[in-house]
Amino acid sequence: MADFLAALPRDTALAGLDLGTKTIGVAVSDRMMFVASPLETVRRKKFGIDAHALITIIKARDLGGVVLGLPRNMDGSEGPRCQSTRAFARNFCALIEIPVTFWDERLSTVAAEKALLEADTSRKRRSEVIDHVAAGYILQGALDRIRVLRQG
Repeated sequence: MADFLAALPRDTALAGLDLGTKTIGVAVSDRMMFVASPLETVRRKKFGIDAHALITIIKARDLGGVVLGLPRNMDGSEGPRCQSTRAFARNFCALIEIPVTFWDERLSTVAAEKALLEADTSRKRRSEVIDHVAAGYILQGALDRIRVLRQG
């Protein structure tokens, strides 16, 4: 995370991504990197189409870095989904020069689901927003860590 922070442009916003097999949840931060806000869910098609959609968001919002949720197993080990996420990051970085880091996303979807249930969100609406709300949880975790690193 320290290397990622050092590579970021000054006063920049970040994207948080929750990479699923069918969708990619997208969240963005403010330029002060304090607050993550869920933005949208991108329906997965093919890598090139998915990457283009993400690059369009990054450029339109002038984002300076990407935090990708890393789906570790509950015991902390990395399985096939982690390998897939790392491969996505390698291929994505070949298309756009932007700092990318990973953030442990264990339980982010559970936390997002709980928050949406507490907000009395309908089942239909939850299914529409769960991925980008989870991306918000992933990004907020990374932002909190960045804040600690900046203070230390």
